[in-house]
Amino acid sequence: MAILTEARPQVARRAKGVRNRDGWWAAFFLGPQLTLLAVFLVFPLGFAVVLAFMRWDGLGQKEWVGLDNFAAQLSDPEFGLAVWNTVKLALLTAPFGLALALLIAVALNSVKGGGFYRVLYFMPVVTSSVAVALMWQIILAGDEYGVLNASLERWFGITGPDWLGDPGWVIVAIAVVTIWSSLGLNVVIFLAGLQTIPPQIVEAARMDGAGSLRIFRSVTLPLLSPTIFFSTVVAVISSFQAFDQIYVLVNPKYNDGARTIVYQVYELGFQDFQFGMSSAAALILLVLTLLVTLVQFAAQKRLVHYDT
Repeated sequence: MAILTEARPQVARRAKGVRNRDGWWAAFFLGPQLTLLAVFLVFPLGFAVVLAFMRWDGLGQKEWVGLDNFAAQLSDPEFGLAVWNTVKLALLTAPFGLALALLIAVALNSVKGGGFYRVLYFMPVVTSSVAVALMWQIILAGDEYGVLNASLERWFGITGPDWLGDPGWVIVAIAVVTIWSSLGLNVVIFLAGLQTIPPQIVEAARMDGAGSLRIFRSVTLPLLSPTIFFSTVVAVISSFQAFDQIYVLVNPKYNDGARTIVYQVYELGFQDFQFGMSSAAALILLVLTLLVTLVQFAAQKRLVHYDT
């Protein structure tokens, strides 16, 4: 008993030494990542929050203006138009893009050699967004050189609109490009979700007399709802952050129908050098994104099923 009593302090010191050594190794491996995270994420975010309450042109003295930047943006017709265009883009790309990806994923899930088709669908995802936008510029051009309008005229005798020049059609054109470029990623995600559905459940439903449509509606969709929820959240956030393809496809400076919140942030900061206004617009976008995401998470309690 005495031997055990004397050994306890030694064991405790040894365990403490092991914990300290593990802590140093953890700090050694995590330190570079945490430093980069602080320098390129935490500090810029904090600086943007402070800058949103100031007037600054990037060179002169910063002037504290309180909530004036937010008030100016919320009363600016251009910012209101940017918010409306961003919402329209999300409403077009998320439902239609995810529905199309789901249908393709269901078809590929039952096709032999589906790996080849997955590669084909996924290729636009790994293609440069600038290259994608330049390619679609040629397709959607409103003159006689536009591939889409020339095809409509030749095959159906229809004169197509100026897809990238008409403010009423430009968001539709941007949504088509966005859906096409992100389709492969959503297809792969849905395929992964479909392959987690136990085949016994599908077979049991088929033995009970359920047809393919009934199985899809009553079995596949409920069991796939977590994947659909995840893809919906990602698609909406991506739509709110859209910039590069839009900027290359049609410069919103010359077409207000393509103006989004991110472009508003870019224009205020890097063209007008109103960094306080730009930070305020960025914070409004952040709050709007958080609110929409919270609504989606609240809706998942009724619409998403995690039990199999």
